[in-house]
Order: sequence, then structure tokens, then C-alpha cells
Amino acid sequence: MLVLSSPSGAGKTTLSRRLLEGDGAITLSVSATTRAKRPNEVEGRDYYFVTPEKFGDMVKAGDFLEHATVFEHQYGTPKQPVLTALGRGRDVLFDIDWQGTQQLKERAREDLVSVFVLPPTHEELERRLKARAQDSDEVVKKRMAKAASEISHWPEYDYVVVNDDLDRALFKVRAILEAERARRARLVGVSEFVATLVKTRITPS
Repeated sequence: MLVLSSPSGAGKTTLSRRLLEGDGAITLSVSATTRAKRPNEVEGRDYYFVTPEKFGDMVKAGDFLEHATVFEHQYGTPKQPVLTALGRGRDVLFDIDWQGTQQLKERAREDLVSVFVLPPTHEELERRLKARAQDSDEVVKKRMAKAASEISHWPEYDYVVVNDDLDRALFKVRAILEAERARRARLVGVSEFVATLVKTRITPS
């Protein structure tokens, strides 16, 4: 499980989409949320949009791997799709905040890799939030006010990537993913493979 977290506007969603486009072995964990759907969003691709009542029922039923309240809306990761993907040998990408990451660590620390994405400057973060034109000025102010608190959680992550250049940041995230895939503990069948190599007689040419 690969987690990307960042304050709003730092670029984790764009990085996530680019990573998914270039790697067929990883799939996105789609979160459920109680916030309203934005014009460019698609049900089931970006989020599962549910009522607060439905969300509460899912929490009570234990249907989430993690859930949190962010800017007065609730977000959560449905458990079953993640378990199904992992069972099929797929890696799973999470676009969640530090609260959700802490909950995932409690459940599956050994199978979790976390990356915190930082903006290059405070000013650039504000510029990106305004440029995407998804929120009112008041919401942008709230996001900027909360950014410092979110950024303070960077030491809790395995890796930190500064998104001053999208291509360079994407290269680093891909490198992290490939390195973690190559960890001995995650290699399925390597013991049998090595045993075969050792037993095989090499005939001199």
C-alpha cells in the first residue's frame, strides 16, 4: 500500500494520476466522501459520494480501513476493494491525509509505504490553490490556514518529496515505488527461485 499525502494544492492528486497512467501494476483506492461532487468529478472514479447518514452506517459496520473529517466533510477508505486488489497481487495507491495514514499504520504498518509531498514555497501553494479555481476565496483561506498544521506531520512519513517540478517529483515517487517493490520481504517466490539457481549446474562453454 502506497500513501501520498500533502496539504491541499501541493500536487498529490496530480502525482497520483500520473503514476497510475504509467504503471499498470498499481490501482487507486477510491475514497467515500460526504462532500458534494465537483463538476469535473465522476462517481466511482474520483470518489464515492454518500450521504452523512450512509457514511455513519459504514463506520458502524466497520467498512472503512480509515476515515477522517477534513474541512467539515467526512472521508473514508472502503475496506473490501483494497483487500480484493491486494489479494490479486496489485499495489494500491492511497490519496489520503495524515489522519488516515496514522490509522492505516495501526492496521498494516509492515505493508505500508508513506510519502509526504511538500510545496516548494508557501506562496506557490497559495497560487496553486487559486489557479485550480475549485474553491471560494474563503475556502482557500481555510486551506492555507490549515496547511502549516498538515505539513507539521511530515516526520511521520517514510519519504518526503518536494514538488517544485512535477516531472522530477514523479520520478522520485516512481523510484520509491520500485525500490519498495524490490524489498526482500515483499518478493513472492524468491526463495524457490534462488534454490533453483543454486541447484542448476552451469556447463562451461
